[in-house]
Amino acid sequence: MTEESKKNDKLRLVIGWLYPKYMSTYGDRGNILTLWQRCRWRGIEVTVKELDMGDKINPAYIDLYFFGGGQDQAQKIISNDLQTIKRGQLRKALRLGAVFLGICGGYQLFGHYYRPENEMDIPGIGILDVITIAGNKRMIGNIAIEANENLKLKDKKLIVGFENHSGKTYLGKRATPLGNVVVGYGNNGDDRTEGAYQGNVFGCYLHGPLLPKNPQFADLLIRRALERKYGTADLQKIDDTLELETQENVIERAKKIQ
Repeated sequence: MTEESKKNDKLRLVIGWLYPKYMSTYGDRGNILTLWQRCRWRGIEVTVKELDMGDKINPAYIDLYFFGGGQDQAQKIISNDLQTIKRGQLRKALRLGAVFLGICGGYQLFGHYYRPENEMDIPGIGILDVITIAGNKRMIGNIAIEANENLKLKDKKLIVGFENHSGKTYLGKRATPLGNVVVGYGNNGDDRTEGAYQGNVFGCYLHGPLLPKNPQFADLLIRRALERKYGTADLQKIDDTLELETQENVIERAKKIQ
């Protein structure tokens, strides 16, 4: 391919949606729609590939993976498929530079394991150095965090969402908190951290869904996925005035309830 044809060639991304039939709660589908739409506004072609039970993965083909939330029972249902079919392929995708976003149950299964109360551990795929243990308190409500400055988010450092979990997640040495809690509970209700990231793997408890409320974070994922595929990414700016105002409203409502 000549340099001229490269310039004229459209940018393309492939998103892999893990277990959409089982792991998609509290509007998690909106994260896929947001990634798709923000790419479309910029002329980037997007293919969304659903990866359900029994589906194998081509690690070289998919640029960005999304893994939504689900109840304990849903995690148990997909566990064998995740371990026997997809675990090795997803770990290879990570080595090839793919980007990952996990929400709630997906976040937990990116880690080493989730331990339900009085039951055997549900193993994760170990691409995030975190563990999760069932707690006896429901952590629910609007949440706002101040994002880790190393993420270099544009426009705003605050990330908002809605959390609803009893699992308590603890980070190991290789994982870094996504941010510090301003309002809400976060990873475990104790250390005031929320979420985790490790290289191109991101996880958190923010439903709502996350990305429509936080366009700067959506663009971070898109940018990293494009860099994985093309080596560079210069995203066209989008007017996010309405979305950023929504962030402020969520924060103010959460502060009043807190």
